[in-house]
Amino acid sequence: MHKKAIIKSAIILTSANIITRVLGFFYRIYMSKTIGAEGMGLYQIITPLYLLIWAISSSGLSTTMSKLTAQEKAKGQQGNAEKILTISLIISVAIALCLSISVHNFAEEISQYIIKDKRTTLSLKWLSPCFPFMAAGSVIRGYFLGMQEAKVPAISQVIEQIVRMLAVYVLADTFVPMGLEYACGAAILGMALGEIISFLFTALNLFCVNHKLKPKIPTITTFTALSLITSMAIPLTLNRVASSIYATVENIILPQRLQLFGMSQSQSLSELGRLSGMAMPLVMFPSSLLTALATAILPVIAECYTLKNYNRITSTLKHSLLLTAIVACGTGGLFITYGYEIGQLIYSEKEIGSMLKLIGFICPFTYLQVTLSGVLNGLGEQLFIFEVNTISSLINLISIYFLVPIYGLNGFIFIWFITSIVVTTITLLRIKERTKTHFSVTLLFVKPILSITCACTVMLFISNHIFKITNNITILISLTIASVIYILLLFILKCLRKEDLTRF
Repeated sequence: MHKKAIIKSAIILTSANIITRVLGFFYRIYMSKTIGAEGMGLYQIITPLYLLIWAISSSGLSTTMSKLTAQEKAKGQQGNAEKILTISLIISVAIALCLSISVHNFAEEISQYIIKDKRTTLSLKWLSPCFPFMAAGSVIRGYFLGMQEAKVPAISQVIEQIVRMLAVYVLADTFVPMGLEYACGAAILGMALGEIISFLFTALNLFCVNHKLKPKIPTITTFTALSLITSMAIPLTLNRVASSIYATVENIILPQRLQLFGMSQSQSLSELGRLSGMAMPLVMFPSSLLTALATAILPVIAECYTLKNYNRITSTLKHSLLLTAIVACGTGGLFITYGYEIGQLIYSEKEIGSMLKLIGFICPFTYLQVTLSGVLNGLGEQLFIFEVNTISSLINLISIYFLVPIYGLNGFIFIWFITSIVVTTITLLRIKERTKTHFSVTLLFVKPILSITCACTVMLFISNHIFKITNNITILISLTIASVIYILLLFILKCLRKEDLTRF
C-alpha cells in the first residue's frame, strides 16, 4: 500500500468514524432522555451479547479478510482473494444462522437465567434475525479494506448509524409508552435494521465490483485457503469472543455487585447506563481517528511484512504512535480537568462528570491499545493479543466481584487503570521485540502530558480570574482555548513538527 493510499484510507475511515460518532452522540443523548438511565442500563446489558454473536460469527474472519486480501493483492493473486472471501462468507453466515436460531428459540431462558432480567426477552427475539446479515456484511467490509477500498466500509458504517437513529426516532412514540421492555426493544430493533440495510449496501457494491472485473482463476486449493483462514481467524475470534464474554459478564454482574454496595436494582442499572452507555461512548469519541488509523495500518503492516519492508513498518509505527499519544494525552487531560462541565454540556448530568474525571487517567493507555492492536494483528500476533486480553479481563472481573461491593465503581476503575498501564507496556515491548523499533518515552508520554498539564493549568487560571464557566458556550470556549494552547506547547517542546503534519 503506497503512502497516498494509506492517507486516503485513513482520511475516509476517519471521516466516517467522526460522522458516525457524532450521529451516535445525538442518538445516545436522545435515547438517554427518552428511556432514561435505567433504560440505557437495560440496553447495555443486551449490547455485549450482540457483540458476542458478532465476535463468534465474523470478527476474526473480517480482520483475516483484510490481511489476507492485502497479502494476495501484493502478490498479484486476485483470484486467491476472491476464493478466500467466498469461503469466509460461507463460514460466517452458517455460524451466524445457527446462533440466530438458538438465541430466538432460547430468548426466555437467556433472559431469565443468564441476563437475569426478563425484560430483555423481547429485545433478544427482535435482534436475532439480523445476525446472518451482520456477519456477511462484516466479512465483505474486511475484503474491501484489504483491497484498499475504504469508501464502501466507511459509507456502510454511516448508513447503519443513520438507519438506527431513524428507526428509533420513528418507533419511540409508539413503544416508549408501552414500558421499559418495549422502549429498549425499539432501540434493539433499530440496531437490527441498521445491520440489514448496511449489509445490502456492501453486498450491492461487491456485486458491482465483481461484475466489472474479469474472473481470475485462483492458484490455491480450497484446503489451502481454509488453512490460511483458520490459522489467523481462530486466534482472532478467540480473542474477540473472550473480550465479548468479559463485557457481557461485566455488564451482568456489575449491577448485582453494586446492589451489594447498597444500591437498589433501579439505581444499579442507572449507574451501568451512565458508565457504559453514556460516559464510555463520550470518552471513546475522540478515538474515532485512532480506530480508523488502526484499521488502515493493519493491511499496511501485513503487506510490508510480506514484502519484508521493515523500514516502512518502523516509519509507519512511529508516526502512528506519536499521533495516538498526542490525541490520547490531550483528551485525557481535558476529561480530568473539565469532566463535570463536559458531562453537563453533553448529557445535562453532572453525575457523569466524576466518572469522566477518573476515566480520563485511563485514556492515554486505552487509546494506545487501539492503535497497537492494529499493529499486532498486522504482524500476526493474534495469540499474544488473546493471552494479554484474557489475563487483563480476568483481573477486571475479579475486581468487580470483590471490590465493587466494598468501594463501588471507584474500586473497579482503579484496577482498570492499573491493568491498562501493564497491558500497554507489555504490548509496546512485544512490538519492539518483533520490529526492532525503539520508542521514545519522552516523546510519547512526557512531552504530551507536560503540554496538556500546562494548557489546562493556564485555562483554570483564566477561568478562575478572567471569566467564569457559567454556560455551555463558555465550556466550549474553555475546551477550545485549552486545545490550542496544548498544540502550541507541543510545537514549542518539539514533540510535534511541521513535517509531522505532512506525514500524518
